[in-house]
Amino acid sequence: MGIASSLLQGVRMGRHRTPQVQTLSSSGLWLLCLVLGSAVSLAGQQSAVSIQGSPVCSQSPQQGPPSSHTGTTNVFIGYATNGSFVFPDIATSPGPLTTAGKFKLFVNQSISPPYILAAALGAAFNQARNVPEGYGQGWGAYGGRFGANMARASSSSFFGTFLFASWLHEDPRFFPESKPSLWRSLKYSTQRIVITRNDSGKDVFNTSGLLGPLASEGLANVYLPSSEQTVGKTVTRFAVDLAWRVGGNMFKDYWPTFFRNMGLNRLKVIPDPGKSEGQGLR
Repeated sequence: MGIASSLLQGVRMGRHRTPQVQTLSSSGLWLLCLVLGSAVSLAGQQSAVSIQGSPVCSQSPQQGPPSSHTGTTNVFIGYATNGSFVFPDIATSPGPLTTAGKFKLFVNQSISPPYILAAALGAAFNQARNVPEGYGQGWGAYGGRFGANMARASSSSFFGTFLFASWLHEDPRFFPESKPSLWRSLKYSTQRIVITRNDSGKDVFNTSGLLGPLASEGLANVYLPSSEQTVGKTVTRFAVDLAWRVGGNMFKDYWPTFFRNMGLNRLKVIPDPGKSEGQGLR
């Protein structure tokens, strides 16, 4: 009887507490669904971009699944270091890219965070200087500057990463060094502006990497204000594009090594630049 009374009392108390739990669940329902949906989506994408054939990807069947905390951490760090999202053109394999692979790389570059961030910051900087003056001021003018920056970056990737690279059989990817230093990385990043690999893995003159931004800036004269449609302005924009590429190459050169030096290789999703093949091993 004492046990039955205790159970009956617990049921009655649970009935009184139910509305409170429902209230809390209703207020946080959309947030919970959003977090869970994002986690599931990212987990699926991370699995798709895992490096095939890498020793770190093969695990014994006796190992149990990782905890939810570790899995979530792996997703974000895997995306950052594999170059599939932040820097899509970081090479994760020594083999050549197919024409379809180069087209996919162009698409991924066009929507990558560095392209969007650079376009947004560049538009804000030019808005503050009122350059080009033809856009004027206001949110509409900022949108015009941002759109022009995105169009220039995307068309440069289309010409250099896909069209000319496929035609000339050149590899548009960046192969990071195994152990970069500041001076060595600056030198290497500058060299990769004029030197690239062909589909056979040999160093060649980076024709596609130079013709791409040049063709992009020539095309930009169609939609930029008339004050920018001169030979001098076109050459200036082309030179600035190349200078920005040197800085971008330095970021990409340090990207895998940074995570390795932070001790994050234990998460088993980070490619070790010291074990990769290609130009980076120098």
